[in-house]
Amino acid sequence: MSLVVAIVGRPNVGKSTLFNRLVGKRLALVDDRPGVTRDRREAEGKLADLRFRIVDTAGLEEADPDSLAGRMRAQTERAIGDAHVIVFVMDARTGVLPADKPFAELVRRSGKPVILLANKAEGREGMQGAYDAWELGLGEPVAFSAEHGEGLGELYDALVTHMPPEAAGDAFEDPEEADLARGAAPVELDPLDEESDEDGDATPVGKPVQIAIIGRPNAGKSTLINRMLGEDRLLVGPEAGITRDAITVPWEWRGKSVKLIDTAGMRRRARVQEKLEKLSVSDGLRAMRFAEVVVVLLDATIPFEKQDLTIVDLVEREGRAVVIGLNKWDLVADQPKLLGELREKATRLLPQVKNAPVVPLSGLAGNGIDKLMEAVFSVYATWNRRISTAKLNRWLGDAISANPPPAVSGRRIKIRYCTQVKARPPHFSFFGNQLHALPKSYTRYLVNSLRDNFDLPGVPIRYSLRVGKNPFDKG
Repeated sequence: MSLVVAIVGRPNVGKSTLFNRLVGKRLALVDDRPGVTRDRREAEGKLADLRFRIVDTAGLEEADPDSLAGRMRAQTERAIGDAHVIVFVMDARTGVLPADKPFAELVRRSGKPVILLANKAEGREGMQGAYDAWELGLGEPVAFSAEHGEGLGELYDALVTHMPPEAAGDAFEDPEEADLARGAAPVELDPLDEESDEDGDATPVGKPVQIAIIGRPNAGKSTLINRMLGEDRLLVGPEAGITRDAITVPWEWRGKSVKLIDTAGMRRRARVQEKLEKLSVSDGLRAMRFAEVVVVLLDATIPFEKQDLTIVDLVEREGRAVVIGLNKWDLVADQPKLLGELREKATRLLPQVKNAPVVPLSGLAGNGIDKLMEAVFSVYATWNRRISTAKLNRWLGDAISANPPPAVSGRRIKIRYCTQVKARPPHFSFFGNQLHALPKSYTRYLVNSLRDNFDLPGVPIRYSLRVGKNPFDKG
């Protein structure tokens, strides 16, 4: 089990900047204003040859437990309880403030090893503040600059004393290479690769399925994930727009490994004015690109608004498998009738992911989660599926016989054969002559026929048209 290091401190002392520095990526949102981070964010951190689990937390504030700030503090306290080592960050430029002292006492009472980090210590003014940090009673402060990467050697020396033997000495950059060096079995891949001409899929064995939950603000995304996990892992409340960072949490459903990604609510672009909200939406879109299946969560009391359709269109353009979740289903009257209407509406309004599963559920009550996950793994299997060339060409012959392509300038368009060139999502190539003149209506006919004949619901279908070289063309 890897060492867990929690970064704590009052707001705006540079915790998220330190988190990004140790992770080596700009994962956490960073802004000049205080209180940007709300949820706990975890990632694999590294410092020289040390490997550990790093946790970014919300700034500690005195607040009513039922308020948003109070709930944020509860999340931070839970991170302190789960950590093996605590990095307490203070701002060396402002020096020790009265707000630092009660939280230093909170950390001290936890009984966990504490590293006192005086951040923003670059320059003479910062160094003076670092010396003042002694009065917190947490031991010798480490003068540091997360923004400029100064003091990493001193932080290494402070961390290495708390590291278990297996966390140090791993200088491999590639995680798989490091695992193999430690004697771990290599990840087995499906023998059917990109060039395979047989039915099947190319899904890595044992790899967690990445599932992003996206939707409009206040659709219940964080509440749903908390219910799945069986704990209050994510910050929730009646306020819209609580989630800012895209938070990834591991989970297991019926023995299958999953990574759930919670994202910030996405409003219409015209309404997104603040820089912080733009960063949150951008982080959510990045999470969607790394996901394999996207659950678009709709509020069942006001489903299929224009923004919902725009979000599904974004997911389709990124080539991800789609499941439509109708949350807050327990608030709906006449459920059977409405479900039939909404499924018909989804088919009509979302032809690009035709027949995508529409699953009613309640994140608050915990109803429908198993059906949602069954739909997720079903579309995931479809997204990875490969269809043999022989079956595709039998289908193509029947499709052309039923509806031949039109003639162009007196010459008939010929589609000679079809093959699948990729999966994740399925991508098909059609070969023939004059295919550049093939009308959009006919390519839609082919895609819809493909989807219906080979049962490809809820996944984008890509295609390319390839024309052979004319042997009589002397150019």
